[in-house]
Amino acid sequence: MFVLDSHCDTPAQILRLRDVGLDNDRGQVDFPKMARGGVDGAFFALYTPSSLSPEQASSRAMELLAAVYDAVELNKDRAALALTPAQALENKDKGLTSVFIGMENGAPVQHSLSLLRLFYRAGVRYMTLVHSADNQICDSCASASGRWHGLSPFGKEVVAEMNRLGMLIDVSHASDETFYDVIRYSEAPVVATHSCCRALASHPRNMTDEMIRTLAAHGGVIQINFYPVFLDDRFASVLRKSGLVEKGESIEQEFIAAPSDPVRRNAWYAVQDELASLPRPSYKRIVDHIDHAVAVAGIDHVGIGSDFDGIEVTPAGMDDISCMPLVFEEMRARGYSEDQISKVAGGNFLRVMGLVQR
Repeated sequence: MFVLDSHCDTPAQILRLRDVGLDNDRGQVDFPKMARGGVDGAFFALYTPSSLSPEQASSRAMELLAAVYDAVELNKDRAALALTPAQALENKDKGLTSVFIGMENGAPVQHSLSLLRLFYRAGVRYMTLVHSADNQICDSCASASGRWHGLSPFGKEVVAEMNRLGMLIDVSHASDETFYDVIRYSEAPVVATHSCCRALASHPRNMTDEMIRTLAAHGGVIQINFYPVFLDDRFASVLRKSGLVEKGESIEQEFIAAPSDPVRRNAWYAVQDELASLPRPSYKRIVDHIDHAVAVAGIDHVGIGSDFDGIEVTPAGMDDISCMPLVFEEMRARGYSEDQISKVAGGNFLRVMGLVQR
């Protein structure tokens, strides 16, 4: 089977001086860990914070994109870019790990379809339309009221152009209204590259059963996120009461600003250790969400999008991408066949990607 993680925030970590060619002590994703975990490919997401202006977001996205190209070039003996499912399968046959490119937050396209096309030509094969605040394309699930109550007029143009290009539309982080607008206006299947089930954890980032059912009915796929807050309400409460989010935010920002400073780096590592000491849900909770999504959408519409390198804490037992086989072992223990596991491991996402690119 082809094992694909549809969302890793590794490009930002590369800018923080991570060498993805090495087996890093603290990193959740690098090429040695991917090989050890049997992960054949991953989407490296070009994440731009909502705090940036559109112009700043464009600049940051280009910087992240360049970092991905450089990292692949420096590791060409073990990794290669993939723009299509066929290229990914060819890379696997050659013993190479595939790096796909996604873009998290549509802010970098500003208000320009030409910029959207430029990012596509540069290798971006999906775009998460929005992140933690409403943007020029649509509303975020984190928005209190919603600027557009779904897609903006420009957002409808973006959806049409992404359909024309064969670029996957990602509805993770989108508001419920945005989700249904995207379903209404997209002529191609839609994906949620890193989301969970709201029936099991009430966070607004997660999808309701009706949303999951609708996504599947239109040929799409939900990729289950590994972030404990999205997996389990009890952990969300524990994290909130710990105060570590507030404590860690400023410390992490200081580290991001000066990643080579050992004092700032160690201060952030200390926060990570405190987070890891909290009573985290087991990695088996990931499979609980897979089970639920399969029950709602069917086995052909569920996959894996870990959000590794974008989450400050992981489920117990799932410390990094090398631990991915534990998910499949748990699926076997619950009675899934090898064919069913292969679909969830990556086959479903690659199938949808191929349909969108036709």
